[in-house]
Amino acid sequence: MKNNTKKTLRIYWQHLTKYKPSFSVTILAVIAASVFSVIIPLYFKDFFDVLSNGNPDRSASVSALISILITILILESIQWVAWRIATFTSSYFYAKVMADLSNNCFAYLHKHSFTFFNNNFVGSLVKRVKWFVSAFEDILDKITWNTLPLVVNITVIFIVLYQRNIYLGLGILTWVVIFLVINWFFTKYKLRYDIQRSETETRSTGLLADTVTNNSNVKLFNGYQREVTGFAAVTEELRKIRRLTWDLSNFFEAVQGFLMVVLEIGIFYLAIKLWQKGVLTVGDFVLIQAYVLNIIMRVWDFGRVIQHIYERLADAEEMTQILNTPHEIQDIPGAKDLEVAKGKIEFKKVSFFYHQTRKIFSDFDLVVKPGERLALVGPSGAGKTTIIKLLLRMHDLSGGQILVDGQDIAKVRQESLWQNISLVPQDPILFHRTLLENIRYGKAGSSDVEVMVAAKAAHCHEFIGNLADGYNTYVGERGIKLSGGERQRVAIARAILRNAPILVLDEATSSLDSHSESLIQDALDNLMKGKTVIVIAHRLSTIRKMDRIIVIDEGGINEEGCHDELIKKDKGIYQKLWHLQAGGFIQ
Repeated sequence: MKNNTKKTLRIYWQHLTKYKPSFSVTILAVIAASVFSVIIPLYFKDFFDVLSNGNPDRSASVSALISILITILILESIQWVAWRIATFTSSYFYAKVMADLSNNCFAYLHKHSFTFFNNNFVGSLVKRVKWFVSAFEDILDKITWNTLPLVVNITVIFIVLYQRNIYLGLGILTWVVIFLVINWFFTKYKLRYDIQRSETETRSTGLLADTVTNNSNVKLFNGYQREVTGFAAVTEELRKIRRLTWDLSNFFEAVQGFLMVVLEIGIFYLAIKLWQKGVLTVGDFVLIQAYVLNIIMRVWDFGRVIQHIYERLADAEEMTQILNTPHEIQDIPGAKDLEVAKGKIEFKKVSFFYHQTRKIFSDFDLVVKPGERLALVGPSGAGKTTIIKLLLRMHDLSGGQILVDGQDIAKVRQESLWQNISLVPQDPILFHRTLLENIRYGKAGSSDVEVMVAAKAAHCHEFIGNLADGYNTYVGERGIKLSGGERQRVAIARAILRNAPILVLDEATSSLDSHSESLIQDALDNLMKGKTVIVIAHRLSTIRKMDRIIVIDEGGINEEGCHDELIKKDKGIYQKLWHLQAGGFIQ
């Protein structure tokens, strides 16, 4: 934790120092205001000394009292101006830094690999970003408006009281040191439980998001009671750790209250003894009371401030871990853009292992000719989708190379690789944005007319025209408001608009009915022209026109050829799959 705390503070400091002038003005203004808050009671001391001096000439006393009041007014006004400068200046750079932190988290998070997002709950990641940014505001608030004034006030109070009497100064200082040390050790002790609370809250948030996302599965698979029980178990764990942290805070507040009583009674007992000796005046009692109240308010807050800072650091730690986790897949230094002229794809002695233990490919070779339409078929788990993922560099290879027009994809910019490949996935996920925006996502900056042309080619235009808001219809989270077939047609329209030289279709018509599929097939035939195409298909009727069909089994090429060649191969996997789909079950 200590290391992560330093890293968190370092990140905050790096962003904060971008706005040094406004930050410095805020700090100086807070210091000035805090100094004046300690100086002003000195004049109230003089005020009460004048009142109690027994001077029979009341006119002279009134004149002196008014003069002191005017001085206090001037000092209060200066203090007021200092606080206003501090608050308005801090508002400026607080907003700037928080925006920078949000942007930095967003940018760094989205650079993580596909595997990273597969291993983390969406709700948990969103919570980490939000808490990381809000933690900055809370921590800086506590340091600027609580800790800094405390240090300034205690320092000036000690100097003033020390000058009045050495025992007063040392007594206050000794009490403050003891109080703050106890605070510090208690906060460090409680920190471990604050971290546990934060981690448990993250698990609770992740579970809630997971079940909300899968609400239909919870209902249709009778998982309601199981999920309620599971969530209740997590919230019960959260309840216990929350109560423990709250009880610890309550216990320490009791200790704090006792120490406050000791300070107030002890310092006034000492003051009475000094007054008895003629060292102090009535005004000194007013001064001491003002300072004691000041110290009590400041140090009482200090206990809460330290606890709150560590709690917020614990909240921010999870995002700090992400920001300090190197991106799994990175561009090499000096990586160049991929330039695709022909679209030849080569897998050379490719080896790949999931989690370094589960072997998928070993010395796998495959060449896709420029402009060739290649289909990949085979049993589930054979590695068909993995081939696509490796081509898109969703994972780095364990060995070998993947070349596009002779360029190693591991040595080109990932953005340029993806720019040259259009993907239509089996289960398209759309943004909760309009249909116009979702289709246009395939080619940023394209006109409305271009979007509509692509939509018509993908036969989206028909169902979009029947919607009340047409192309301005919001599709819901992940496109939930559309049917599976409609989402696939939107994904195909997006690919048509992108018009990349390499096209990958992963079960692109699996959610379409026969009528829709026949319409889409024409669009796909036009889309494939002049492109290198890789198609994954379980429905073999959709790939009969492919130039070459490769049967993948157990991480290798088992059969290859066109449809007519493979259908004639006795006891072949393709022949078996074809007969099953063409009526084997009926027989």
